[in-house]
Amino acid sequence: MTDINTSRRMFLRHAGALTALTAVGGPLALNLLAMGTASAQAAGDYKAIVCLFMFGGNDSINMVLPTDATSFANYTVIRNQAPDSIALLAPGTPRGGNGISPVALGGVLPINPANAQGRSFALHPVMGALQTMFDTDKRLAILPNVGPLIMPTTKVQYSQNSHPKPKNLFSHNDQQNIWQSFLPEGATKGWGGRMGDLLAAMNARSVFTSISVSGNAVWLTGENIRQYQVSANGAIRMGTNSAGQIYGSTAVGAALERIVQSTRGGHVFESDLAAVSARSIQSESLLRAALAARPPSDARFGTSATNYNPNTDPKLQYLNPATGTYTFNSLAQQLQMVARLVDASSEIDIGARRQVFFVSIGGFDTHDAQNANHAQLMARVAQAMSYFDATLAAIGAQDKVTTFTASDFGRTFTSNGDGTDHGWGAHHFVMGGAVRGGDLYGTFPIYGTKNANNNNFDDSPDQIGNGSLLPTTSVDQLGATLGRWFGLSDSQLLDIFPNLVNWSPSQRNLGFML
Repeated sequence: MTDINTSRRMFLRHAGALTALTAVGGPLALNLLAMGTASAQAAGDYKAIVCLFMFGGNDSINMVLPTDATSFANYTVIRNQAPDSIALLAPGTPRGGNGISPVALGGVLPINPANAQGRSFALHPVMGALQTMFDTDKRLAILPNVGPLIMPTTKVQYSQNSHPKPKNLFSHNDQQNIWQSFLPEGATKGWGGRMGDLLAAMNARSVFTSISVSGNAVWLTGENIRQYQVSANGAIRMGTNSAGQIYGSTAVGAALERIVQSTRGGHVFESDLAAVSARSIQSESLLRAALAARPPSDARFGTSATNYNPNTDPKLQYLNPATGTYTFNSLAQQLQMVARLVDASSEIDIGARRQVFFVSIGGFDTHDAQNANHAQLMARVAQAMSYFDATLAAIGAQDKVTTFTASDFGRTFTSNGDGTDHGWGAHHFVMGGAVRGGDLYGTFPIYGTKNANNNNFDDSPDQIGNGSLLPTTSVDQLGATLGRWFGLSDSQLLDIFPNLVNWSPSQRNLGFML
């Protein structure tokens, strides 16, 4: 009886989650499977965009650093604040260095962008895999000082109440939503989903256009497209198993699927719930079959172990800088699932040519214990991205998938003594075989020092209170550059990105895509 109750609760939880996904925004015409098949058209290529969201606000100032003498000196002075410095060590410093870092890191890792803007740069000490991808493989680009903007904004304009600025700056929930949808908390449609709306007709089944491996994400929801959620282990089952059973019985399985897909009356919500249930059951069955031929034990995705266990798969482990041991990386497992879904996209019953994916990692709200915590987060991000890049190469999809990082906001340049506080602009990565890697796209900010009379960093045009970065590249520009590669027209991009009109046509393409 306990097993039956547990299975029943799991079934109802999945049903409720699926209902919530389709109950917000847009029309309630939910038979997307039929709609997608009817409107599908031939496409000669496949492309996917993956959003890697770092929840909590990544301290990108310690992720990508300017190391020219003036910049690094100002960085060290400001971040070397008692009781616990959060300043990283200079390039070439041996591991253990001067003992500042509790995780005994060495110096930051130099990188060599093609357009160094007269300066020198480095990555966090644990990001050796991304250093190689940037300098040698040329499949990683850096976008400095990105953030939500209504229009280009100078430091003087920022101080003017009349100049338009994004709502509720420095707020976690609002800025997460603004990054994903350009609206504060409560938004129901994101720019990834809006891209899916316009390109879903290229997919045989539009239900597989927008997929999250990390729960509900507003970035994936469009006017008509609804995100399809999977777990890191595969499709979330609502109907019967591969043997047609529920609770070990084919009779129960058939009866329950019949019940949840039918209605007794004509109430609109009852009909919609039945349609959601039918869509979920059909979609999960199709996806389960497509993924069966691409198990994680396939050497391309993991190991060849008969009894595959992601927790012991060495490809899904990162070197924990705090302990010196290899530890399971759940972000890498999420990206493993994305790779399997990309590989399955050519299946006739999936038939996807354009897809958007969402993965995430939390823990970036580093108000305290930043040295140890942020180093582990950077190690996880670097290992997961490197693993994903190698896996895409193994399945022949490296040039077809572009991954970009996003986060609530950057953090303050100043230290609070043990960590950093909420900021605005932040540096981000874009990765893929179609990326013009090995370079910076956008202007890297000037890092200044605190004025004796205030905390506004008067000697920097790019820093505001507490040294937070004032963005010089907008999320609209980032998204529009990805969208153009994805196949969207200029007019479609202006429709998706509401603030793009405030930048000149030459500024709307940042140039990081081939």
